[in-house]
Amino acid sequence: MQSKHSIPLKAVIQEFQLEEIYLPENEAEIKVSSPELSRPGLAFSGFFELFDPLRLQIVGKAEQQYLAKMSSTQKSTHLDKFFALHPVAVIITSNMDVFDEMLLGAKQYGVPLLRTSERTSPFTASLIASLNTSLAPRITRHGVFVEVYGEGMLILGESGIGKSETAIELVKRGHRLIADDAVEIKRVSSKTLLGTAPELIRHYIELRGIGIVDVRRLFGMGSVKQMERIDLVINLEPWDSEKMYDRFGLDEEHINILGIDIPSITIPVHPGRNLAVVLEIAAMNHRQKKMGYNTAEEFNKRLMEQEC
Repeated sequence: MQSKHSIPLKAVIQEFQLEEIYLPENEAEIKVSSPELSRPGLAFSGFFELFDPLRLQIVGKAEQQYLAKMSSTQKSTHLDKFFALHPVAVIITSNMDVFDEMLLGAKQYGVPLLRTSERTSPFTASLIASLNTSLAPRITRHGVFVEVYGEGMLILGESGIGKSETAIELVKRGHRLIADDAVEIKRVSSKTLLGTAPELIRHYIELRGIGIVDVRRLFGMGSVKQMERIDLVINLEPWDSEKMYDRFGLDEEHINILGIDIPSITIPVHPGRNLAVVLEIAAMNHRQKKMGYNTAEEFNKRLMEQEC
């Protein structure tokens, strides 16, 4: 189920080490819920038709110089209308001075007023990147998420199929665990999904018959990773002798997660198969495809040439 998230304004202040010019008494309750930012130049001029108070408002040199050309009375009038709409927060960049009229408006309407020494463009880029990750649309899927040879592999399958056992074998072979049982998936762009583990179960894995295992403590810090891009989905299913499985790899499957199609492979499971080795080969083969070489297509091409 997809959910909408917000983060405390205090988290943004701490991450970017923002100077607190003014914070209202209810600062702990203020949340940031929009990953988009606004430059309020038009709002300062009196145009509020498309104004979104949920966005963080970034005041750069252009807005500052525009206000500087106004008289004190004009500034008070325009800023009063601006702060009356209760934007979530106003951030002044480049360590610029704060107009008295701006501070007065912020205090009157209880709007947080912050400042950074960073220039507008790099600060805006960093803030957008951070908010896109923190506020990304997300769902939680039952599965296991591991990094194998740099490829983020989301392992899906019914309970008891062997997902966790395969993951622990991969960890023993030098790969890294990201999440077991529940994988939190975030859509951070139109092409990218990131997977992580909920805080409560991070670095833990459940092995039937043994119980909960702390992978980080058993195998060391190099055996775990907090977040990774989802590159490939592995569907584990019980072996069905009546089913025709792809033996050449020419047919590419995809699974849609949060509107993004991710390459998918179905792997049949039966006693005697070393799934860890199979997944290693799948990761290397997928990486090879991304680099421009498709073994199945090359083999099929050679086969067709021989028949001719």
